[in-house]
Amino acid sequence: MARLYADEQFPRQVVQNLRSLGHDVQTVQEAGNAGLPDEDVLAFATSENRAVLTVNRRDFFQLHKLKPDHCGIVACTRDDGMPRLSANINDAISTAEILTGKVIRVYRSGPPSIS
Repeated sequence: MARLYADEQFPRQVVQNLRSLGHDVQTVQEAGNAGLPDEDVLAFATSENRAVLTVNRRDFFQLHKLKPDHCGIVACTRDDGMPRLSANINDAISTAEILTGKVIRVYRSGPPSIS
């Protein structure tokens, strides 16, 4: 299962759901990193060998271009259907196999985009 790091705005219910699916998910708050800039969130996740979970898509797409040497970015479309979002993330990261250096775009419907 994946090692993930949920940024500050990421839905707590999805974190719990992913944990119940067997993923190792740490949140920014649990790490004591609330309020850090996105660049520092990505750096911390990389230092901990974790992929970032975010709904802050545009900023992390830019960070990927500037710092492509990371452990993965899972960028999700906002979705009030927490079970659906959890399942879509689980499916996407299971499909990707290796997250390092990749951006995985998770949508409300349809397959993920992995680049």
